[in-house]
Amino acid sequence: MNQILYVGKHALTTTVSRHTHSSWELIYCTSGTGTMIFDDHQLDYGANDVAIIPPFLPHSNRSVEGFTNYHINLGEATLTSTEPQIIPADRNGCLRNAFAAAHYYYSEGSAESVALLPIYGQLIATSVALKQPERSYSDMVQNITNQILHSYPDCSFDLNAYLQTLPFSSEYLIRIFKKETGLTPHQYMTEKRLECAARTLATFYDKRNISETALLCGFSNPLYFSRLFKKRYGVPPSQYVPENLDPPITDSDRMKIML
Repeated sequence: MNQILYVGKHALTTTVSRHTHSSWELIYCTSGTGTMIFDDHQLDYGANDVAIIPPFLPHSNRSVEGFTNYHINLGEATLTSTEPQIIPADRNGCLRNAFAAAHYYYSEGSAESVALLPIYGQLIATSVALKQPERSYSDMVQNITNQILHSYPDCSFDLNAYLQTLPFSSEYLIRIFKKETGLTPHQYMTEKRLECAARTLATFYDKRNISETALLCGFSNPLYFSRLFKKRYGVPPSQYVPENLDPPITDSDRMKIML
């Protein structure tokens, strides 16, 4: 969990072109200000803020005065939000120190680094999670959403079997879950799988494989996936065109998937 896959550092920069990642990205702004731009909204940030960006979410970064930052990609992160967030003002500098140390050890590549990087991954993910806004769900509903968010890409995940392991009847859990989220657990999982598919199709816009996309996002049957996708987005997966598509460009950061 929370495995550090990559740590980079931007010197003074004004533009990072539209791209995405197959893993979570955490960005610590060390100086300056800027705006994270997504397909349907923007988030402003400043020095000592941390941007949290879920996997397969296209975004770009723009600034007038310029910014510097550390950026980390985490594999199997324990973060659960499906929306990008800005965590404001690391006032005591502890999180900044953790990002800087992770960058140092990742760049050094020594035996000591191999031992310490997993610790920094856990430390940074936990610190960021504690700074996220308070959740609005009950503990039981939050546990179910966490399990779904962790498991939905797995076609073999059996949500019914999971619900039966909890200390309440499935009927009660479904009723409480829908009361708090507006969806049943199965509807919630399907929505997350379809959102994943839309992000994936947008990411690989010029070389889409519908069957691979379905499997990657938790659908074992491509035809069933296509029917659900068309119902949700109004077009079949083969005709889905993401908004604000930029032409591919090159970039130095290895973990980026340019759009």
